[in-house]
Amino acid sequence: MLKGPIGVFDSGYGGLTVLKSLVKMLPDYDFIYLGDNARAPYGTRSYDTVYRYTKSCVDWFFRQGCPLVILACNTASAKALRTIQQQDLPHYESYRRVLGVIRPTAEIIGSYSQSGRIGILATPGTVASGSYEMEIGKFFPGVAVTQQSCPLWVPLIENNEFNNEGAHYFIYDCIHKLLQQDPQIDTVLLGCTHYPIIEQQIRASLPTHIKIISQGDIVAESLKNYLMRHPQMEERISKTGNRSFFTTDNPADFEAHAPVFYGHSIKADYASMDGR
Repeated sequence: MLKGPIGVFDSGYGGLTVLKSLVKMLPDYDFIYLGDNARAPYGTRSYDTVYRYTKSCVDWFFRQGCPLVILACNTASAKALRTIQQQDLPHYESYRRVLGVIRPTAEIIGSYSQSGRIGILATPGTVASGSYEMEIGKFFPGVAVTQQSCPLWVPLIENNEFNNEGAHYFIYDCIHKLLQQDPQIDTVLLGCTHYPIIEQQIRASLPTHIKIISQGDIVAESLKNYLMRHPQMEERISKTGNRSFFTTDNPADFEAHAPVFYGHSIKADYASMDGR
């Protein structure tokens, strides 16, 4: 049996916050990360565009020998995952799987709220998809979900402009709009894997009683449980503790930005989407 690494995908750098948690939870497993930086951001793109971009990256992971791919990108999970799972996976080897970050979060997010009112801060694409409302409704039908799109947050984070006064205004503005919609929210989900980078600023703009939930540890725990429930998949994953990093854009730029998200420096290589 050929074994391969777990693929972790994001449109840019944000998925590195999820990979950090995955590596901590599953240190013996091999991981390969791909950031589609050349085509980022995904948050404002159409369903069709996000699907095409995401599928090309999933194809790339499968060519690298990955039996399992995690879409560590809320927009890709919201706009592309279902189509890939239902229409595309049947054309690959039967053991291949693609998972997202929305369902694992939806399965437990309701348990954090005492008021039964949850706020979602996310990209315009994730908000427009309604995926969180739908998925949370399956597991916690009595919970009220309020969403607020934050179109400028990802560009601010990726350009390392999130610590200036202008950035603080845009962070506060989105949170103010969220709480205006529902002042009884007591739990806020960071529905984009970039947002943990500005959690300190988000916390400063929220009332102290409101919980902030980020996805890294949730996704990591969910993957650990998934592998326990699917030993056939677990056996296909290589375990040498290796981590590889790729980007569709300039590796030097990726290496410069990655430590903010991953916690330490990395070495990145270029990944071509032309079938190689």
